[in-house]
Amino acid sequence: MCGRYVLAQKIEILEERFNVKAPEGFDFSPNFNISPGQNVPVISSDNPRQLQWMRFGMVPFWAQKDMMLINARSEGDRNAENDPNYHGAKDIITKPAFRKPVRSQRCLVPADAFIEGTTKEKLSKPFLIYLRNQVRPFAMAGIWDEWQNPVTGEIIRSFAIITTVANALLRKIPHHRSPVILSPRQEQRWVDTTTPLTDITALLRPYDANLMNAYPIHPAIKSPASNGRQLIDPVGPPIETEDGAKVTAYLKKTGMGYSKLKFKDEPE
Repeated sequence: MCGRYVLAQKIEILEERFNVKAPEGFDFSPNFNISPGQNVPVISSDNPRQLQWMRFGMVPFWAQKDMMLINARSEGDRNAENDPNYHGAKDIITKPAFRKPVRSQRCLVPADAFIEGTTKEKLSKPFLIYLRNQVRPFAMAGIWDEWQNPVTGEIIRSFAIITTVANALLRKIPHHRSPVILSPRQEQRWVDTTTPLTDITALLRPYDANLMNAYPIHPAIKSPASNGRQLIDPVGPPIETEDGAKVTAYLKKTGMGYSKLKFKDEPE
């Protein structure tokens, strides 16, 4: 699953990168431990030129009470073994909570990195996963819904991150799932409600492992109450050696959240 991620960008960088505008008074502080239940910036299909707040953890519109669906499996109920070689049906389109959102209520979830634990030890042994070449922020594929609390009348707009099978890098952690990461060329199609469903499901595949890396971080990240840049300091070497680059460069103040944008070597 993908239940934690990092977004440390200035609003101006998000506006430039995703060609959007933030509404008046949109105030976002760097968050190094985005957790379920928090309100964060997203770009949604109903207003793809504006940043908006949504809660991480989706409530289907038909739910009788508040709940939080953090992730949506692209395979639906298929591939229970999380076989990384699975190439079958994307049954997300048939799941009651997801079949409407995946057709017409999709969103981009901006992130600088995401956090996964090992399959067995989970966040007791966490890793920060990022895109190489300082490609950040990037967008994870999300779906959203709007729910009205039947008791209070409060309207909650919330989202879930779509996951797919693990690529080669995630398997080395080891972890069995990965969020769907979109290239900049794919993002507009994702939030365009006229994009055919077959084209949408074709995007639900693992990101190229050669364009990613990961390193271990302190298990203090396990607490949703913890935050601060120190949470993503490495406590060990990266999984893959990077030629001509150092992990420390990723953490420099002039890097995380403030670098010039780079989009080379991205998949179509």
